[in-house]
Amino acid sequence: SVGFITRRSRVQLPISLQRSQLRPFFMRYIVYILFSEKYQKHYTGYTSNLEMRLGSHNKLGNDWTARYRPWKLIFTKEYSHKSDAMHYEKWLKTGVGREFIKSIPH
Repeated sequence: SVGFITRRSRVQLPISLQRSQLRPFFMRYIVYILFSEKYQKHYTGYTSNLEMRLGSHNKLGNDWTARYRPWKLIFTKEYSHKSDAMHYEKWLKTGVGREFIKSIPH
């Protein structure tokens, strides 16, 4: 019989899929920085689906990012653990992180 492991996302995966040779199929988290040329604004975030998230910032919703469209992607950094991505995003929002953001070519 095949054993199953329940993950937090409530998706059940066979134990055989937990092996390291299939690691590329596991979720990745991307920290990204957007730039609005029109308004000279930056936006920093993280996601597990960059394409969908960029579409959301540029086409959907009426949140803060909607006011400064269009957004251009100027930086990404990939992580295999959500906590690492969250930590890096938080660092980018510090004084030193903001200075780093300003140094990125638009």
